[in-house]
Amino acid sequence: MTAKDTEDLPEAPAPQNGYHVTEQVGHLLRKAYQRHLSIFQTNASDPDLTSVQFVTLCALHDLGPSSQVELVKATSVDQATIRGIVERLKARGLIDLSKDEADGRKVVISLLPKGEALLQDMYPQAYLISEKTVARLNPAERIALLYLLRKIADDETGEQ
Repeated sequence: MTAKDTEDLPEAPAPQNGYHVTEQVGHLLRKAYQRHLSIFQTNASDPDLTSVQFVTLCALHDLGPSSQVELVKATSVDQATIRGIVERLKARGLIDLSKDEADGRKVVISLLPKGEALLQDMYPQAYLISEKTVARLNPAERIALLYLLRKIADDETGEQ
């Protein structure tokens, strides 16, 4: 946002402590993510596919048959949420669940041909969705944004 862009914005009243929630990183990240999700839903090749379901299908494509724990790690989606996603993808016939041959307690999740076909339809749309999300940014800003998002998302230090 440039200085010119902010000229037309109404000035928010200053809170007593100087804290403006609308200027905080969490708020701005959430707004940017909401915008991205809206672009995703508008441009997805399947209107019933959510972005988190797409990420899960991508992970299964990349990793091959996986456990729920492996999907949690690959997608950064919590255990309870991934469970619901797996149920919905299975109900749509996009994935299959089976018992692990080595450990009968472990459930293995696999991508079915219908799920693979959906991914192939979605890949061109996914590029378009990403492009529309960053359309307002110049090439240097796009590189910087991705670099900074990766840096923020990296939990190498384990600090929370």
